[in-house]
Amino acid sequence: MNPTPPTPISPEQRMKYCPIVRSLERVGERWSILILRDAFYGITRFDDFVNSLQIAPNMLTRRLNSLVEDGLLEKRQYSERPPRYEYCLTPLGRDFRPVLLSLVTWGNRHFATEGKSVVLQEKETGRQIDPVLVDRSSGEPITETTHVLVQRRPAARTAGAAKAS
Repeated sequence: MNPTPPTPISPEQRMKYCPIVRSLERVGERWSILILRDAFYGITRFDDFVNSLQIAPNMLTRRLNSLVEDGLLEKRQYSERPPRYEYCLTPLGRDFRPVLLSLVTWGNRHFATEGKSVVLQEKETGRQIDPVLVDRSSGEPITETTHVLVQRRPAARTAGAAKAS
């Protein structure tokens, strides 16, 4: 069965409604992804992010504020005197995990000439895992030969709902 041909959309609409563009607006900057990576490692405190990432404090402040504003991290006060905050992954932030794992897999496959420095493994057995993207309903791997991205014009009420949120 041939896929339905995509409805032509203008370049402006493609940029406005593209989920990749929308995602990159939130995490498309290197520091944002590295902060999220460290949050998955369990880092939550400002000074620990600075030490782990070797990032300038003013840059870290901007990136943390953006991640909080976009709903990927939650800012929680853990000390009143002096005021200190930790930054914890939200459900939206935890949903970034498959993207991060895909980046690790891709980076290991194509750029780790000295060998893998980060791997995914089962907690109980320690067995190394090679993740693949699969269709949730069938469990079948998603590949270039079996699946295609189709650009569609957003439904009018979907576009309106996006503006309301």
